[in-house]
Amino acid sequence: MTSIVEQNTVAIPDLEKRPASRVGPSDEDEKRSVTESAVDSREGDEALKLVGRERQAHFSEEYNRRLRRKLDLWIPPLCAAVYFTQFLDKTSLNYASIMNFPITGQQNYNLISAAFYIGFLVWEFPTVYISQKLRLAKYLGVNVVLWGIVLMAHAAAPSFGAFFALRFLLGKFTTFVRMFESCVAPSLILIISMFYKKDEQASRISWFYVMNGLTSIFGGFVAYGISFYDGHRIAPYKILYLLLGGLAILVGICVLVWMPDSPVLAQLLTSEERIAALERVRDDQGGTENKRLKKEQVKEALMDVRTWLIVLTTMLTSIPNGGLSNFSNLIVKSFGYTSKQTLILSTPAGAIGAAMTLLCGWYSDKKGERMMPIVLALVPTIVGMAMLIGLNGHQGEKGALLFGTYLIGTFGSALSTVYAYNASNTSGHTKKVTINAMTLATFSVGNIIGTEIFLPKDAPAYIPGKIAIMVLLTAQLFICFLLRWINVRLNAKKRQHLEAERVRQGWTDAQMEKERERNAFLDLTDKQNIFFVYTT
Repeated sequence: MTSIVEQNTVAIPDLEKRPASRVGPSDEDEKRSVTESAVDSREGDEALKLVGRERQAHFSEEYNRRLRRKLDLWIPPLCAAVYFTQFLDKTSLNYASIMNFPITGQQNYNLISAAFYIGFLVWEFPTVYISQKLRLAKYLGVNVVLWGIVLMAHAAAPSFGAFFALRFLLGKFTTFVRMFESCVAPSLILIISMFYKKDEQASRISWFYVMNGLTSIFGGFVAYGISFYDGHRIAPYKILYLLLGGLAILVGICVLVWMPDSPVLAQLLTSEERIAALERVRDDQGGTENKRLKKEQVKEALMDVRTWLIVLTTMLTSIPNGGLSNFSNLIVKSFGYTSKQTLILSTPAGAIGAAMTLLCGWYSDKKGERMMPIVLALVPTIVGMAMLIGLNGHQGEKGALLFGTYLIGTFGSALSTVYAYNASNTSGHTKKVTINAMTLATFSVGNIIGTEIFLPKDAPAYIPGKIAIMVLLTAQLFICFLLRWINVRLNAKKRQHLEAERVRQGWTDAQMEKERERNAFLDLTDKQNIFFVYTT
C-alpha cells in the first residue's frame, strides 16, 4: 500500500521515561488532566508501545479508505469462516436428529442438546481471562482445531454417555469463539473492535454473524444430499460429523496462520499501516488490549446497571435460540412433511435470517443505533410465533405455518447487535472481557433452559414452548428501550461533565482535542474516560 502520510516522520516516545504532561492554558497553571493523575503508561494499552499517548502521524482519508478495504478483505472473511463452521457444528445435532441418529427418546435428546451449553457455561469465565494473557488469534485457532477433532469423534460415539461427553467438550472448545461473537463471539468481537471504528463495527460483526443464516441453507442442502445415502456402510449422520469436523480443522489452521492478534501484531500490515490502523480507532476511545487483569474494572462491570440489562436481554434471546436451534426441524416436520422435505423446506428461514442480520448491521452503523435494530429483528419473530400458535391444528394452512417458521428466524440478528452494543459501549480491556464473559455465560444458561421448553408431553405442536418464546421476546422489547434511554442520559451527563472540566482547566479547542487523543490508549473504562461517548 503506497504511503500517503501527511507527516512523514513518526516519533515513538520512550513511555517508561517520559514525564507526565501538564494540561491547561499554560505550564504555570500546574493543572493536571482528571484522567492523567495516577495513570502510569505501563497500565495503559498495548497500542502505547507503537503510537504513544499523543498522535504522531496524520493519514489522509484516501489512505485510511485503502487500509480499511485491505482489512475488509482479510479480517471479516476469516471471522466469517470461523463463525460458519462454529454455528454449523453447533446445529449439527438438529440435522442428525432426522438422519438415523442413534439416541432415541426425547428426554435423552434434550440432555444431549443441553450438554453443549453446559460445557460452554463451565469454561466461559476461565477462557476469557486465559485469552487476555495469551495471543488472542492463536488461542482462537487452537480451539477451532480442537473442536473440529471433537466433532469428528462424534462419528465414533457408541452410546448416550459418549455423545453427552463429546457435546460437553464441543461446548468447551467453542466457548472461546463465541466469547466475542459479541461475538460476537467474544474473540471475534474483540478483534473487530480493535481494527474498526464504532460506526463500522456493527456492519462488520453482521458480516460474520450472517453465517448463522447461511449455515442453515448450506447445512440443510448438505444434510438433504447425505439423506439419500442408504447408510449401508456408514450411517448418514456420521458422514455429516466427519465432513463438518474436517472443515473446522481446515478453518482453524487458516486462523493460526493469518488471523491477527491485534493491530500491534498484525503480520500482514506494514509498520506504517499498523500505526494507521491504531490512529483510525484512537478517537473512539475504546482502546485495543491490555494483558493485566484489573480488579477495579471487574468491579465496575459488576456495578454497572447496563451490564445486568445486557445479561437480561441476552437471556431473553438465548432461551428461544436454545429451543429453536435444536427443534426447528422437528416443528416443520410436524406440519406433515417428510424428513427430506423438512431439510429442504427449512433453508429459506436461513436466507431470511441472513438478510435481517445484514440489514440490522447496516442500519446500526448508518444511524449510530444499537437497540432499535434489535427491535426491528424481534417484531417479525413475535408475529411468526403468533401465527404458529393461532394456526395450530389447521392442517390446511401448511403454507401459512411454514411461512411463520421463516419469520421466526429474524430474531437471531438481535444477538449480533447485542455483541455490537458491547463492542461500542464498553472501554477498558478487563471490563470488556468481563462483560463479554457474562454475556456468553448467560447465552449458555439461556440455551440450556431453551432446550427444555419443548417438552415431550407437548409434542408435536409444542404450544407452551411457542407461547413462552413469544412472551420472552415481547418483554425484551421493553429492555431495549430502557437501555437506549439510559445511554442517552449517560451521554448528556458526559457532555455536562466535559464542559465543566473544560471551563475548570481552561482548555482551548486544540487543547481539548489533544487531551482526547492522550486518553485513547490509557485502558480507561467508559466511566473513567470523560471523552467516551455511548452508542444508543
